[in-house]
Amino acid sequence: MERLQQTLARCMRIPFYKQRFAACGLRPEDIRTLDDVRKLPFTTKQDLRDNYPFGLSAVPLEEVVRLHSSSGTTGTPTVILHTQHDLDEWANAVARCLYMVGLRKGDIFQNSSGYGMFTGGLGFQYGAERLGMLTVPAAAGNTKRQIKFITDFGTTALHAIPSYAGRLYEVMEEMGIDPRRDTRLRTLIIGAEPHSDEQRRRIEQMLGVKAYNSFGMSEMCGPGVAFECPEQNGLHIWEDYYIVEIVDPQTLEPVPDGEVGELVLTTINREAMPLLRYRTRDLTRILPGECPCGRHHKRLDRMKGRSDDMMILKGVNIFPIQIENILMQFRELGTDYLITLTNLEANDEMTVEVELNEFTDDYGFLQRLTKEITRQLKDEILITPRVKLVPKGSLPKQEGKAVRVKDLRKTLI
Repeated sequence: MERLQQTLARCMRIPFYKQRFAACGLRPEDIRTLDDVRKLPFTTKQDLRDNYPFGLSAVPLEEVVRLHSSSGTTGTPTVILHTQHDLDEWANAVARCLYMVGLRKGDIFQNSSGYGMFTGGLGFQYGAERLGMLTVPAAAGNTKRQIKFITDFGTTALHAIPSYAGRLYEVMEEMGIDPRRDTRLRTLIIGAEPHSDEQRRRIEQMLGVKAYNSFGMSEMCGPGVAFECPEQNGLHIWEDYYIVEIVDPQTLEPVPDGEVGELVLTTINREAMPLLRYRTRDLTRILPGECPCGRHHKRLDRMKGRSDDMMILKGVNIFPIQIENILMQFRELGTDYLITLTNLEANDEMTVEVELNEFTDDYGFLQRLTKEITRQLKDEILITPRVKLVPKGSLPKQEGKAVRVKDLRKTLI
């Protein structure tokens, strides 16, 4: 409650929140108990876009030491600001997660996540360093080099998105490397993209590791928001960093523990950019009862999906409108398109089918057009989709709202 009061005081330095409070007829002193959090206004991703880039800062810009950003649906990214205190607390939170699953000083931690604006790289880097582990900032890609690092450096813990963990095993097989016999790997941290418990168990069996699910989002700092313990029966969410609510996405009223709804988070340990009742759009539930591990922080069930249309592919957040914006720039294309997501041999794949405006059998022209569309889509969404140009009228038509996305990935709830 003390941290919440401090957060509310910081929010009063932000014009956006001052206006929201005034519109609600609310004052910070009206929040006397944790249940009073329900009186606070919600914050959405669109609010972050509308206040791009620094409109939600609660401190002077000279006190900000880093920003991270994620892509937006119409080209405007969301920006998250951090003071040095924020970065220190973020490192502490990630270190706590890694410690919880048994990692200690003396472990060798390899991070195969992208660095830069994506928070997964630096978040795990600083958390692992805070714990005192030798860290290998391998970054994303170059699978044979990743494997060489794992074998040569004696890597004991690896952070990777689930689909890439499967790819690592495939290449190990091609190279004649048995991860159980030829490496010291024993702990895998996975997250950033939807995956089933079945997929996790398969990864554990292939690599001979225990794989722990991680939940985070850049708006809350990045990785380290919630994490599995060795019991692997839900993600402990750190209640000294966040006030946790589960609400009905339609009525926005709270739902009982155990019932699925939208996860809403309020930061209570951040200086630069506190967020009140942030609608994550992730659908989950609070698991009732206590965890056998002995920790009392609430546990979240694995994410069931999203209350909006965002897709997560290879750890990248993608909105259909981003793809549409690119496609509609090409006069040669019609207005109908279909995005299909599949999971082939543990790798998420995207196929974009789009209708041509006019028929042509000029193979060279079609090849050049496909290549240019693919290039522009990769620049926008950061992954390379498979682009298929199809004749006009060949895509299935729907009565009412068009179906733009078919997610054929097998994800168990």
